[in-house]
Amino acid sequence: MQNRYALLSVYDKTGIEAFAQELVKHDFELISTGGTAAVLQQADIPLKEVSELTGFPEMLDGRVKTLHPIVHAGILARRDEKLHVDTLKQHKIRHIDIVVCNLYPFEQTIQKLKATIQEVVENIDIGGPTLIRAAAKNYKDVMVLTHSSQYKTVISALQNDAEITLDQRKQFALQAFSHTAQYDTIISTYFRNLWNEEDLYPDNLSIALRKLQDMRYGENPHQQAAFYQTLPPTIEPSITTATKLQGKELSYNNILDANCAIECIKEFSDPTCVIIKHATPCGIASASYLLQAWKDAYATDEYSPFGGIVAFNQQVDEKLAAELSQYFLEVVIAPSYHNNAQKLFKKKKNLRLLQLPGLDKAINRKGIELRSVVGGYLLQERDTVLQGKKHWKTVTKKKPTTEELSSMEFAIKCVKHVKSNSVLFVKNTRTVAIGGGQTSRVDATWIATHKGKENIHGSIMASDAFFPFKDAVDVAAQAGVKTIIQPGGSIRDNEVIDAANRHNIAMVFSGQRYFKH
Repeated sequence: MQNRYALLSVYDKTGIEAFAQELVKHDFELISTGGTAAVLQQADIPLKEVSELTGFPEMLDGRVKTLHPIVHAGILARRDEKLHVDTLKQHKIRHIDIVVCNLYPFEQTIQKLKATIQEVVENIDIGGPTLIRAAAKNYKDVMVLTHSSQYKTVISALQNDAEITLDQRKQFALQAFSHTAQYDTIISTYFRNLWNEEDLYPDNLSIALRKLQDMRYGENPHQQAAFYQTLPPTIEPSITTATKLQGKELSYNNILDANCAIECIKEFSDPTCVIIKHATPCGIASASYLLQAWKDAYATDEYSPFGGIVAFNQQVDEKLAAELSQYFLEVVIAPSYHNNAQKLFKKKKNLRLLQLPGLDKAINRKGIELRSVVGGYLLQERDTVLQGKKHWKTVTKKKPTTEELSSMEFAIKCVKHVKSNSVLFVKNTRTVAIGGGQTSRVDATWIATHKGKENIHGSIMASDAFFPFKDAVDVAAQAGVKTIIQPGGSIRDNEVIDAANRHNIAMVFSGQRYFKH
């Protein structure tokens, strides 16, 4: 009786020697290629090279190895189909019962800073995906393994004289199809970004994801959840690239909140603190040093930061860490931490401390964001564009001062990160009140002025969209606002401007809306 054939052709050779030895012990004859064959031969594991099987040498610098009818007929032939059996017998082709294959490191290659296009192209695997797909297609008769973590299951079965079940074969095949699909998606994404960067919305779009962690639950305890990273990974600082220095695993809601904090903090270059609660800011401030920025941001709303997420764009020192340690916070995010600051934070074992290098540098923010709806996805450009003051238009009799114009720039960077409908109030470069997530702008204004109380007096108001009525202006004026910046564009703009003139408020139209749904 002939031994069974197992074809081994892997780039990642983790565990391949031990697995090959086990196959040989259980009467498998090994077929192998190139580098895999060299490793196995060095370990004195008997094998037959593919070129010996096919009668053709590897050629074109290794581009052609396994692409041959003797190989693929041996994989694809159905054992219960007479025509297939007779065809193999006629051409003296043997069945291949196991295919072990993983692919060239395309993803790792494109992440190299100095990778040339030639190097990238040569890491596009051709024979490997073909082997994997062929074996997965014939999963009833052929077992396909694409990762070293699967070897243990097969070894255990061999050692116990057990069969790999059909359900196990199905799972191996599913993982194989996923492996090649992800590989092809990373390749197409790379070349789309390289050759067709402006076409953000092609007719057909595939997105590759890799699981970073399973979660205890989602937004609520009865919902299952997991966290995935897009591939290839972004080089821009993001929640997916943050390193957890201490604390419990991030929850689903922690990740959403941390993402909001990170995206907001990227707006600012001066020392800045952003406090997030339930995916919306409850305090933002820039100052000459971080501790003051924290104090100013916290003063916006002293109740909401409880259990919140805090982000900074500079290193957290010992003094700031001591101040933060007085409060219950879920997550602290910064580009780095002083050693003494980390020692202080270690006393708060449940505090999640995230380090995200790059937040203290200028960041080139571009690309698209994706959101799900039942049955589909929405894609849009990230909202990173801010129209400068040269595009603004003062529409009231009273003109804003130079200092007020500077504060307006800070204000619109903040309001664009608050859930719509949103308004917020600032003094210099710190928020004093925030109102967001309301179904009417006047409600958002009333909530913010109610919480801000006397701090509203003399402040600057920013709105993420136009005022549909003058009512919000009247509420803000009653609270003591002196200047307003809003996009403009309402059919009642004249009524709103008249109201601002009556209250002696300066109003500027930015011409740019910042809805955040």
